[in-house]
This record gives sequence, C-alpha cells and structure tokens, in this order.
Amino acid sequence: MTSAYVDTGDAILATYKRAPMRMVRGEGAELFDDEGNAYLDFTSGIAVNALGYGDEGLKEAMHAAADGLVHVSNLYRTEPGESLARWFVEHSFADRVFFCNSGAEANEGAFKFARRWARTIGGAPKHEIIALRGAFHGRLFASLAATDRPSYRLPYRPLAGGVSIAERDLRELDGMLDAETVAAVIVEPVQGEGGVRVLDEGFLRELRALTRERKVALILDEIQCGLARTGWLFAHERSGITPDLMTLAKPLAGGLPMGAILLSDEIARAVQPGDHGTTFGGGPFVAAVARYVVERLSDETLLASVRAHGAWLEAALGELSSRRSDIRAIRGVGLMWGIDTVQPAADIVGRARERGLLVLSAGDHTVRLLPPLTIRRDELADGLSRLEASLA
Repeated sequence: MTSAYVDTGDAILATYKRAPMRMVRGEGAELFDDEGNAYLDFTSGIAVNALGYGDEGLKEAMHAAADGLVHVSNLYRTEPGESLARWFVEHSFADRVFFCNSGAEANEGAFKFARRWARTIGGAPKHEIIALRGAFHGRLFASLAATDRPSYRLPYRPLAGGVSIAERDLRELDGMLDAETVAAVIVEPVQGEGGVRVLDEGFLRELRALTRERKVALILDEIQCGLARTGWLFAHERSGITPDLMTLAKPLAGGLPMGAILLSDEIARAVQPGDHGTTFGGGPFVAAVARYVVERLSDETLLASVRAHGAWLEAALGELSSRRSDIRAIRGVGLMWGIDTVQPAADIVGRARERGLLVLSAGDHTVRLLPPLTIRRDELADGLSRLEASLA
C-alpha cells in the first residue's frame, strides 16, 4: 500500500486529494480496494456510514424503496416523506421538518428560516447570524461565511453578508447578541472539523438562556455529531437544552444524499409557501430508506453500545496519551474523538493507511476517529494498535 495521493485525471474535478486506492466493497467496519487490500475504517465516510458496510436491513430497505416511487417532486404528497417527518416530530423538540439534500444545504435553509422569523418580530435590522470559533457549517456562501477556516473562505470573498464568528466565550457572546440586530446563533454541540471540541454542557445551557432572553434563534448543527454519534440520538440531549432549529444530514439516509431542518412551531409559522424550496428533498425513495436508518440509530441498545464504546475509547486513548509525549490532548464523546499531535495529522493519516487503518484529520495537528456505530470492541482495539504504530 502507498500513502501518496494521486491525480484521478481530467474527468473528476480535483477538489479533493484522493488516496490512491480504489474502493470496491465493504463489510462491517472494513473496506476493500480493487487489489484485495482490507482497511479498518475509522472514518465511516466522514460520519455517514453509521451502520457500517453491507448492513442487510439497509439493503432490504433500499430494495423495498426502489419498488415504490423514486421521485415525484414536492408538488405532491408522498407517504415516506410524511412518515419520516412525523417520526422526527415524535422523537425531538420539532413541530415541523424540511428535507433537503445535504448538510450545507440544511444550514443555508436554517439561516433563511431564522431570518424569516426574525423579520416578523424585529424587522429588517434583525438579520445577523453568529457562529463560533472553530465552526464548520459547510461550503456554500452563507454556510462558508459561518465556517472558521480562512483558507476555505479567502478564494471566494466576498461571502454572504451579515454573518460573523465569535469566540467560544459567553462574555463575548453577551456583548454581541444584540436583540435588535441578531437573528440567530448557530452552534455544533461537538465541533467536528474544528478539532473535535465538545462544547461544555453548562456553556450550552447558558447560551440557550441568553438567546431566549434576547429573542435570538438557537440553531444546533448536528450534521456530524447528531443521530447517535455521541451515544444520544441528538448530541444536545446531554445538556438538556431545546433549540429552535436543528440541522441533520450525514448518516440520515444511510449514504444516500439527504439533509433535514427541524423547526419549532414559532419558527415554522413564519415560513410561507414560496419562501424556500427543493426539487429532490424528502423524495419517497430516500425518505423510505432514512426511516429505516433513524429507527436503527434510535434503538436504545445501539445507543448504549456507543456510550460504552466511548467510555472505553476515552480510557484507552488516555493510556495512549500517557505513554507518548507527542500526543498533546484527546477530546471526544461516544464514537467521535480527536487526538492532538505534535506531528502533522496528514502524515499520521498516511502512515495509518499503510497499516490498513483509515482515519481523518480535523485541522493540521488533530487526528479524528469516526468509526461505524456498529463496530465491535476488538475492532476498536485493533484500530488503536495500528494508530499507535502509525504515530512512530
């Protein structure tokens, strides 16, 4: 196996540095390339493949969905989309749901809905969106403006206006949350691309109180950390807060493109027909598959397993850190962990791949672990052994 990145040629636009192997199949927590090499996958397709590879129930759900309608547009009602929306209303704070195609699209829509609501109570001046230091909310114009990655932002300036980034500090937020001008604050309960930073539960509760007092909508971006990744169905459940809007995507439809915006009744009542739209969002095929996925991810046995694996990983990574001076910190919860290293994360990712382990970076010096939620304990132990060898 080689760690060099390759040019895929002229056919695919080179927006990613792709690894050299070509994946052809998967089973459980393993991927296999076209040369027969096996890779223990601690990336889950960037938190998408929560059920691993080859899940029989997922395949059956896809086959059953293919026997029905695939697409009719949102001009007409279909049962799969309505059933999935009702499921979310029954299992969350939400009163209404909007389906779309991706996480970035979900965040863009949430910004629009928050501004639409804010205008009804504060007029045109109440439109500003605030994100936090370390945030990643997508690469479209408004979501990119809320993403704290200067290298991502610079080539595309000017970005959408009225979006700013604040420190993860309540005193600074207290000064910025002007009730007359701010429409919403968007927060990841666990920042993924920003280094796997678990926001303090007390911080989230105080921020919720502050936003409610100022009549500012609280948007929770759970695109990466939601849907069982932390060991709770929704990551914010750990803190006991209730948002006004929440965005979901990644694992939602088992690898099919789907995002969702969950809205409280107060926000939803401000949105009128024609205010937003989507051609494919919530189509019958993807919605039927997503219903199977969310039923699996909300199962208490799976959630308890993720919490137990998370506790084991915390202890195991703590022991690893105590043995190595090149590990500066570990952070995480459930099956979402970051390891701050002295070495460049990209070097470790490459060496791990040579040892048949797939891991991610989350910044220049953070290695990120996002294994399938169905992974076994012995596979976690095997992966950490390969990771430790890759640090050398």
